[in-house]
Amino acid sequence: MTQGILVDYNYCSGCETCVVACQQERGFTEKEFGVTVTKLGPFHIEPDKKHYEYDFIPQFTEWCNLCEERTAKGKLPSCVQMCQAQCMEWGEVSDLAKKATTPKQVIYSIKQD
Repeated sequence: MTQGILVDYNYCSGCETCVVACQQERGFTEKEFGVTVTKLGPFHIEPDKKHYEYDFIPQFTEWCNLCEERTAKGKLPSCVQMCQAQCMEWGEVSDLAKKATTPKQVIYSIKQD
C-alpha cells in the first residue's frame, strides 16, 4: 500500500504553516525543510481591470519522508495536520488519484523498494 499527499494548489494561501510544522517535527533548522512554498505570480488576468492572480505551490524536497514515524503511529504527516487552508490530504495514492480532478492538484509520494 503506497501512501501519499494530495495537494490542491487552488486553495493554498501561502501561509507556510506546513513548512514550520515540518521543521519542528523533524528538528530542521530555518534553512532545512521537507516542504517549501513557492509563490508564482502575479499574473495580470484582466487587462482592463486590476485583477491579478497568485499561486502558492507547496513543493516537497528530498528531506521529506512523509513523516514515516508519525504515520506509522496512525497520525497524519505534520504538514497535512497543520495546513491552515486544508489543501493537503493524506491517504492511499490510488484513492487520492480519484480525487485529483483539476489541473492544480498533484500527488506526492515516495518510491518504495
